[in-house]
Amino acid sequence: MIANSGRQETLTGWWRSPANWLLGIGAVLMACDLYLIFAVAPTEAVMGDVQRIFYVHVPLAIMSFLAFAVVFVASIVFLARRGEHWDRVAHASAEVGLVFVSLALITGIIWARPVWGVWWTWDPRLTTTLILWLIYAAYLMIRSYAPNRSRGAVYGAVVGIVGFVDVPIVYFSVNWWRSLHPEAVVGPLAETGSLEPIMTNILMFSFLTFLVLFLYLVVERTALRRAEERAAALRYTRLSSEA
Repeated sequence: MIANSGRQETLTGWWRSPANWLLGIGAVLMACDLYLIFAVAPTEAVMGDVQRIFYVHVPLAIMSFLAFAVVFVASIVFLARRGEHWDRVAHASAEVGLVFVSLALITGIIWARPVWGVWWTWDPRLTTTLILWLIYAAYLMIRSYAPNRSRGAVYGAVVGIVGFVDVPIVYFSVNWWRSLHPEAVVGPLAETGSLEPIMTNILMFSFLTFLVLFLYLVVERTALRRAEERAAALRYTRLSSEA
């Protein structure tokens, strides 16, 4: 009876966690999304099946923009209020955003090889996206190698604010410069009817799926960051008492 009661409390506690809810919902959405991409989405007439990577590549890129927007806002609030919570959110979002933009670059390269005939070209969209990757890789390096955590938080916040300037440059690059990259098919720059309705619907579902994934990763990483800080504080207290 005691063992059964313990298992019930564990299950109840698991479902009370917002991160676990996001994980469960995200898993279901991801399974549905994969089915829609590979079994429902029509095969593109020119590019063929390789075009299906579009339903992953575009949401990854947009979610990385969202992640860096969160870094931008959270960094401003942190500098204004010096609240550690906002610093944790900015740090976690930067880590998740760097993963997403890395995957966007990789999926873009995989897509480009059969379509353009090369793995990489210094196209404006690709180049500015690579710069974005370098900016937020530098953000994490600055935080890691700063003299102490408080300075790293301030230096990182400044980089997070200034670095966000590249996000609109990446988005508008295909309109500002001659580019091999396709023009926007969603958002304010997209032309009406540039996608078939079924493609648009599947893309929107992919956006929702990756949004839930993004939220789960940020919530989980923020909680882990808080636990790491508590562990570091306890370790410092123990070493001080021993000394």
